[in-house]
Amino acid sequence: MKVILYGAGGRMGKEVISLIEAGEDCTLCAAVDKISESVELHELADYKGEGDVIIDFSHHSLTKEVVAYALSRSLPLVMCTTGHTEEEKALIIEASRSVPVFYSANMSLGIATLCDFARRAALLFPDADIEIVEAHHNRKLDAPGGTALMIADTVKEVRPEAQYVFGRHGMAKRAPEEIGIHSLRCGNEPGMHEVIISTDYQCLSLKHNAESRAVFAEGALSAAKFISRRCAGLYNMYSLIEG
Repeated sequence: MKVILYGAGGRMGKEVISLIEAGEDCTLCAAVDKISESVELHELADYKGEGDVIIDFSHHSLTKEVVAYALSRSLPLVMCTTGHTEEEKALIIEASRSVPVFYSANMSLGIATLCDFARRAALLFPDADIEIVEAHHNRKLDAPGGTALMIADTVKEVRPEAQYVFGRHGMAKRAPEEIGIHSLRCGNEPGMHEVIISTDYQCLSLKHNAESRAVFAEGALSAAKFISRRCAGLYNMYSLIEG
């Protein structure tokens, strides 16, 4: 599989490159980045190599041109960036009508499993209070992160009345329908997510720790292999798990 990697100069882009170089079933045919000295996306129009899939680990503000290039070459696209605006999400969804698009706020299979467990727990304990705590490194821009919102959205599937509360302060009683979401930003933390499901008599804690950023690069490559064999449509980590 030949990969066009967008955002190659960033931390996650470098992780993807390391895994590609260490493996035997993938090759990097183009490294694209707006900041580093690697090839610019608009210059790929003259690129002579043929890629099989695009992996995007750049920034959500570049969604329009990444999607445009994928459509111009009819290439499958793995979107790994977070923080998309509603307009950018609409572009991604529209593109999936023409090419396969894999879109997930988190590329870890472990997080996909955590979401599944959280949904089941919310269903089994309908009166429980649910709080989500996430921690990332001190350079992360968006808070809460896309993964925390993805977990909350998964819970909301079985609790449609849920209302998100971001952090807590002041004098106010917790409403039963609330899902609290709390963000920590410290040091070089790759990513920690914990879902707390608590009743008056017991408390269940579901927690996932990313020990290395390589876990997200690994997931992105797995998604790329998966989507390269699919027809146009919108796919996510559950699609990968279900095969």
